[in-house]
Amino acid sequence: MSNQRKNTRTPLKVRLRLEHPLHGELMVTTRDISDCGVYVLMDQGQDLLTMGERLAGQVQGLPMEAPILQLEVVRVEPMGVGLRFVQS
Repeated sequence: MSNQRKNTRTPLKVRLRLEHPLHGELMVTTRDISDCGVYVLMDQGQDLLTMGERLAGQVQGLPMEAPILQLEVVRVEPMGVGLRFVQS
């Protein structure tokens, strides 16, 4: 089976604050990142998210305030969700 991914995944573990328009704030940990998105691990809450939903995300714990990015849910799995960076 060939790997059909176009973007290389890079392991990255950081805290990410997600803002959901209906469910409020979710704190998650990233597993990996690529040029087009990020995969986040979730102990709970992935059942709240559905394909195509939009969220705002911001990396936490940096020495300065990180930008707030727009994200779209593109994959929902038992361990977490795949989020695509949305160009504004």
